[in-house]
Amino acid sequence: MSEHTIAATDASFDSEVIRAPVPVLVDFWGEWCGPCKAMAPALEQVAQDYAGRAKVVKVEMDKNQKTAVAWRVRSAPTLLLFNHGTLQATHVGMASRAELARMFDSML
Repeated sequence: MSEHTIAATDASFDSEVIRAPVPVLVDFWGEWCGPCKAMAPALEQVAQDYAGRAKVVKVEMDKNQKTAVAWRVRSAPTLLLFNHGTLQATHVGMASRAELARMFDSML
């Protein structure tokens, strides 16, 4: 991952996302996914912009299938927005930096 985004696994998903005290945008991605790679810089920028108020967590679908199946993620990229452990929004496909920011703004 990077300085501002956090990698979560099947084992760490609950602690990083469900029990987080701030809104969390989860990016379900795949190494093979071109749109995921194209969206990565926007996610990094949003993670930096909202540091301390919200966080961005990335879950590699192929390595963390239990979590992907549990949240019914079927394609990449899929973005899930959580607040206080509750799923608030879902977005399938690429999203712009402005769209990502609007997702966080709706929770803050």
